[in-house]
Amino acid sequence: MDHQIVLVGGAGLAIMIAASVFARRTGIAAPLLLVALGIGASYLPGMPAIHLEPEIILAGVLPPLLYSSAVQLPVLDIRRNLALISWLSVVMVIASALAIGGLVHALFPSISFALATALGAVVAPTDAVAATAIGHRAGLPPRLMTVLEGESLVNDAAALVVLRTAIAVIAATSEFSLPETIGDFAWAVAGAAVIGWLVGWLTSALRRRLDDPVLNTTISFAVPFLAYFPAEELHASGVLAVVAAGLVTGALGGKWFSGRDRQTQSTTWTTISFILESAVFVAMGYQLPELVDSARSETTGQEMTGLVLLVVGLLVALRFVGLAAPVLIARFRRAERHEQARAQLSQFEEKLDAMNPADAREENRLAWARKRLARGRADVEFEEREPITGRGGLVLAWAGMRGVVTVAAVQTIPPGTPHAATVVLAAFLVALITLVLFGLTLPTVIAKMKFSAVDAADKRDSVQALMRRVGEEAIDALGPLEEQTVDGEPLDPELVSTMKDRVVPRLVAAARQESPVKPDNREVMMIVQRRYVDAMRDALIAERSIGAYSSETYRQVESFLDVMELRFSGM
Repeated sequence: MDHQIVLVGGAGLAIMIAASVFARRTGIAAPLLLVALGIGASYLPGMPAIHLEPEIILAGVLPPLLYSSAVQLPVLDIRRNLALISWLSVVMVIASALAIGGLVHALFPSISFALATALGAVVAPTDAVAATAIGHRAGLPPRLMTVLEGESLVNDAAALVVLRTAIAVIAATSEFSLPETIGDFAWAVAGAAVIGWLVGWLTSALRRRLDDPVLNTTISFAVPFLAYFPAEELHASGVLAVVAAGLVTGALGGKWFSGRDRQTQSTTWTTISFILESAVFVAMGYQLPELVDSARSETTGQEMTGLVLLVVGLLVALRFVGLAAPVLIARFRRAERHEQARAQLSQFEEKLDAMNPADAREENRLAWARKRLARGRADVEFEEREPITGRGGLVLAWAGMRGVVTVAAVQTIPPGTPHAATVVLAAFLVALITLVLFGLTLPTVIAKMKFSAVDAADKRDSVQALMRRVGEEAIDALGPLEEQTVDGEPLDPELVSTMKDRVVPRLVAAARQESPVKPDNREVMMIVQRRYVDAMRDALIAERSIGAYSSETYRQVESFLDVMELRFSGM
C-alpha cells in the first residue's frame, strides 16, 4: 500500500506539471485539466481508493493557500476595494446561502432547510484560482484582479460561519437563532482580525531579528497554522485570521525583511501554492466517481440533475444581481462623489495652509495631515483612472468559479445525515460545472469587453518616475555624497567622483553599468550605496502609503531595490 501511495504522489506531481505546461500553451485553465485528469486517473486499474478527511484540507491545505495569496496582495489595493470586497464576500455569501437553502428545501422537501442551507454555504464562496490565471493571460485590469482575489480570501470565513451554524442545527445541538448567529459572526471577524494581526506582527518582528533565510522560511511555514488553530480554538474564524496574518506580514515585510528574504518567501510560497492548489483539483476529480456511487442509493439521476441545475442557476442569477447594484450605484454617483471628495480635500488643504505650527509636535501632526491629504487625492485619482464599469462588473459576475473550499467544506457535513451524500455530490458537481462553464468561456468574455491595456512605455515611465522620486527623497534625507562619512571619516574625493555616476543618477535611473573601483574602496562604496538604497526603500514605503502609483509600479521598484541590495551585499 505504501508504494502505491508513493506512486500516486509521484504521478500526481507529473500530472500537475504537465497540466500547467499544457494550460500555458493552449490557454485552457489548469484547474479544468487537473479535474479531468483526476477523473481519468480514478478509472485506471489498480488505483487505490484515497479518502482525505475534510479537516486535512480545511486545517492543513486551506491555511497555507490563503496565506500565500494574502502575503502577496498589497494592503493598498484591499483598502481601495474594501467596500465591494466586503459586499461580495460577506453580504452576498450569506444571502446566497439562505436563498439556496430556502428554495432547495421548498422544491426538494426531503432535504431539510438546515442541510439545504449548508449546501448553499459551501457553494456560495468563489475560488479565484482559475479566474485569476485566466485574467493574467487575457489582460484583465489589475483592479478587477484585486477584487477577485480579495473576495476569495474573505468569503470563506462568512461561508464557514454559516456552515457551522447549519451543521449545529443538523446535529440537533442547537436551534437557529439570528441574534446568536450575528454575534458569532461578529466575534469570528473581530477575534480573527486581532489574532491574525498579533501573529503577523510577532512573527515578522522575530524574522526581522534573524539574518538567516532558512530560519525565516521555516518561520513563514508556521505562520498560517499559528494564526489558524488559536483562532479556531477561540471560536473565531481561522481562515480570516490567516488572511489577516498574511496581509500584516506582507505589509511589514517591505519594511523589516531583507531583499533576500522577500525573494525567497515569494518563490517558496508560489511553489507551495501551486502544489496544493493543483493537488486539490486532482483529488476533486479523483473522488467524483466514488461520490456518484455513494449518492445512487439516496437519489435518482433526474433529481440530482434538477438539484444541481437549480443551484447553479441561482448562483449565477444572484451574482449578477449582487454585482449590478454596486456597479450601477457607483456609475450614477461617480462624478458627483469625485467632485464632493475634491471639494472636501481642497477645504482641508486650505485649513492646513492656514496652520502655523508652534513646535516640533505640531509640525509632525501637520506633516501627517498633509500625508493624509496626498493619500486622499491619490484615492480620487485612482477611482477616476480605474473605475469599475459595467464591463468590469460583467466580468466579475462571470468569474464565479467554485473550488477548494466548496470541495472541502461540504465533506464536514455529518455522514449519517439523511441525504448527506446527495448534498456532497451536488456540491462537487456545482464546483465542476462552474469551473467548466466559466473557465472555458471567461477568456472570450474578457476579450469581448476590449479592456484597454496599459502601454509598455507608460509602465516604464511610471517606474522611472517613482525611482527618481524615491532617489531624490533619499538624497534629501542623507545629503549629497560629499557629506557622507564612514566611521567618522569623510569619503575620498576620487571615490566620490567615481560613485556620482553610480549612485546619482544611475542608481536612481535603475542603470546597471558599473565603473571599476579600487579594491581598497570597495567596502566603503558598499556601505555608502547600501545607505542610499535603505533610504530609497524608506522613501518607497512612504510613497506606497500614499498610493499615487499603481501597485505593480511599487512592486517593480521594490524588486529593483532588492536586487541592488543583494548586489551591494555581495561586493
